Amino acid sequence: MQSNIFNKEHLIGSPDWGESKYWTYNDLRVHFRVTGNESNPPIVLIHGFGASSDHWRNNAEIFASEGFRVFAIDLIGFGKSEQNLQSKKKYLENQFWANQLVSFLDEIVDVEKNGKVILIGNSLGALTAITTLSERPELIKTIIAAPLPEPVFINPIKFSFPSWMLKVKSFLVKIVFHLFPIKSLINLISSTKLITFALQSAYFNSISNDTQLKRIVTVPARRINAYKALRAMCIGMSNRQDSAKGPYIIEKIKNLPNRPPILLIWGKEDKLIPIFLAKKLIKLHPWLKLSVINEAGHCLHDELPKHFNQIVLKWLKNLKTSK
Repeated sequence: MQSNIFNKEHLIGSPDWGESKYWTYNDLRVHFRVTGNESNPPIVLIHGFGASSDHWRNNAEIFASEGFRVFAIDLIGFGKSEQNLQSKKKYLENQFWANQLVSFLDEIVDVEKNGKVILIGNSLGALTAITTLSERPELIKTIIAAPLPEPVFINPIKFSFPSWMLKVKSFLVKIVFHLFPIKSLINLISSTKLITFALQSAYFNSISNDTQLKRIVTVPARRINAYKALRAMCIGMSNRQDSAKGPYIIEKIKNLPNRPPILLIWGKEDKLIPIFLAKKLIKLHPWLKLSVINEAGHCLHDELPKHFNQIVLKWLKNLKTSK
């Protein structure tokens, strides 16, 4: 029964949707996709870990057909965007990607001309979206986080470590990730059946026959500098300041004077960020709204796109009529 539901909804779109374009951010090449009428309100889709703009294959054209100008960006280190950072940027973390996104909103989406943007992010993309909101709220109309990572630390940690201890930790993290055979691991996973096992953890229904999905993930992973980008991200995310972590960002957003509405969409069968954490987050922050999709995992926008798209469009319609 579950497989029938999955097959009816899955693989309805192409990863080559819209128009493929490139843009330069801080001398780094960035890939993005765009579709829809230029005069329509802008939506920016932000992918999760290991994915790219291609992962919105089942959503982008639907939103465009409903009257939106839809962009999807490949974050630095992912998809077709730059992976060989060299000396341009040593480490990758959500604050860096938020800065990338802000420049994208200013230069490509042109929020000043086209109006505030709707941000829709999957996991890491959702963290990037709320980080952007905490820094530049005037650019954003609403955020849809599907789902939001880092709720495991629901409350910000109140104590702090001495600076020498943080320096030691930072040094050890760098040593570990430089010694760890990341390149060999990526090659092993992306070129064997392990990729199906790895991807399945993010889906509730079977993805064993979804060759398109495997291609979306493995092609960028096989690029020559993919391991460098992954190492930069592992170090960057591990050594972030507390202020760059989800709970602190949510607290900052909570106190914004003109806070845009935020909708969380969660897969009830999410194994990576279980639904009980979403409920704890909502209890702590009732100003956040939550919608749950049954029989969906972590990549719910791709797994049950019909359900996901309906929730998004209903949210945006209600947002429009409420003002």
